[in-house]
Amino acid sequence: MATESKEGGLVFHPMDQFIVSPLGGDGPVAWYTFTNAALWTGLAVLAVFAILVLGTSKRAVVPGRMQSVAELAYGFIYKMVEDICGKEGVKFFPYIMTLFMFIVCANFLGLIPTAFTPTSHFAVTVVLAFAVFITVTVLGFVKNGTAFLSLFWVSSAPLALRPVLAVIEIISYFVRPVSHSIRLAGNVMAGHAVIKVFAGFAALLAVSPIAILGITAMYGLEVLVSFIQAYVFTILTCVYLKDALHPHH
Repeated sequence: MATESKEGGLVFHPMDQFIVSPLGGDGPVAWYTFTNAALWTGLAVLAVFAILVLGTSKRAVVPGRMQSVAELAYGFIYKMVEDICGKEGVKFFPYIMTLFMFIVCANFLGLIPTAFTPTSHFAVTVVLAFAVFITVTVLGFVKNGTAFLSLFWVSSAPLALRPVLAVIEIISYFVRPVSHSIRLAGNVMAGHAVIKVFAGFAALLAVSPIAILGITAMYGLEVLVSFIQAYVFTILTCVYLKDALHPHH
């Protein structure tokens, strides 16, 4: 959390919580090493399974807590997909629902003290973002053929501006996975780092009440951010899917 320096002051290491390390000790990390990142990623998958499969297995008329959470999440994401993508996009609802549930579960599990947050690493968010990018691009060409390229041609703009706008549209399209991944990982990482800094200040007796209030406020904010970032990632996925289904400006 915070360590004493040789000069007597406190030295904070807020980024140490993002280090990927082997479970049960220190050492090099190879492709086969079971790490803290692998553990908490697996726990996030198990949490999704527990909520969506085990929580709804009884299908009670009067739902319990787990079934209520699953039904609320189902209805929330289904309406989002239907409103943005239309009826045609509903067939992709399972994929989008899985994305949302994994991200939100990973974010919330990362708020447990001493936990590891997989979505704070670009290695995770980049894979998720590129999976969306490749899926949307392939779907766009399969469904529309070369007509998918009309996504980059703004026919409503003046003819002289269309080539310039086409270049801008192409660049913005290929930047999508970068912004999609950085937005999620950056916000999660920043929030956890700030909480760690406040936690370090709590070691100082003179400012500990202020630090505790800061930690409480930041923790409450991070709970909100954990949901909002999962929502933003999902709604952007729906917007990109809509472009693939209906590319015409």
